[in-house]
Amino acid sequence: MASINQLATSALSEGEGILRLAPNWVPRSFLQPGRRLKLHPADYYALGMHRGGIDERWFGSTTEAANENRNEDEGLSYCVLDGERFLLRDAVAELGGEIIGNDIWDKYQKWPVYSKFFDNMGPIPHHMHQNAEQAAKVGQEGKPESYYFPPQMNAIGNNFPYTFMGLEPGTSKQDVVDCLDRWNDGDNGILDLSKAYRLKPGTGWLIPPCVLHAPGSLVTYEPQWGSDVFGMYQSLVEGRMVPRSLLTKDFPEEFHNDNTYMVDALDWDKNVDPNYKDSNYLEPIVSEEGDNWCDRWVVYGKVNGEQLFTAKELTLQPGAKCTIKDGGAYGWITTQGSGKVENLTLQSPVMIRFGEMTEDEVFVTCKKANEGVTFENTGTEPLVGLRYFGPGAQPNAPAVGDHRK
Repeated sequence: MASINQLATSALSEGEGILRLAPNWVPRSFLQPGRRLKLHPADYYALGMHRGGIDERWFGSTTEAANENRNEDEGLSYCVLDGERFLLRDAVAELGGEIIGNDIWDKYQKWPVYSKFFDNMGPIPHHMHQNAEQAAKVGQEGKPESYYFPPQMNAIGNNFPYTFMGLEPGTSKQDVVDCLDRWNDGDNGILDLSKAYRLKPGTGWLIPPCVLHAPGSLVTYEPQWGSDVFGMYQSLVEGRMVPRSLLTKDFPEEFHNDNTYMVDALDWDKNVDPNYKDSNYLEPIVSEEGDNWCDRWVVYGKVNGEQLFTAKELTLQPGAKCTIKDGGAYGWITTQGSGKVENLTLQSPVMIRFGEMTEDEVFVTCKKANEGVTFENTGTEPLVGLRYFGPGAQPNAPAVGDHRK
């Protein structure tokens, strides 16, 4: 069998700097799938009922899913060449900056971000993701993230297309401690301290670490840092119990019974910010456009002063063709239509069997992105795709709030 280096080099040569990726499915044992990921209806529990339903598809991921009883490669994306599969993580480890760019490789020695489709029937618990300093205490990395709600994936909003974010101004830390003290009493009432925002397809949000949020039931495209840490602060969701272990799992063990410690871990100023929406709400902003095509920013802005990830949505009308240059490597997922990216076919599938290959996902190397990637719509409906970038790749990206200009 060829080495990873040989396989990755051959794949890059054949794809002209572009790697074909296989679908990467992730289950969650404590959630109910929303069934809008185009997975065959019989396959949402393909990993077994004990593992839970598949409600996520991860893109361009070198990050392992933090699931109990997980498969060894769960959360990791595979590259495919002539029927042979190899991990994107291994390819990056072998070729480094040739794939992800020298700036990112030199600083992180890996691809430090990923994105996913997140699809649930109802809301999930009010939770936070630890920051880098907190996560390091348990050998993990922090997790800022972002949301975009693709219209193509949201023909139906499912049970609760609203997301609670942060805490109402005037909430005290003791109020939240009291909620955690009531964990075993049923609903601990933490949503009484928060505010829900109606989710709108075609818009998004920036979610800093240590900010509570209870994602609603729209399918969400989520560029984020390459980590799966979280702490869930809500004890009951739609009548389903949330184990307290999901609150404590990514905090040091000696603090698992210290509810004050859990509350102090929140970024209090951001949680009670009366202008939270102004600081975090995103609407698409045109990056560039041409003859029957348009490229829009859908995720942009900085987290604590640093650009960690960004994302764009490219739309080509039937017959349109364009060449797009970008500042760094990216993962691409096709959300509508058919066409080509350089010499590779793009096709958004109608239905996918678990374990089967598709032609909707690729990973574009930094060099190729810098030189320019040619997309062409060969179908009869718009060709639409989402692509996300790593840290510092798009220094000219808009700031949060720029859509109002």
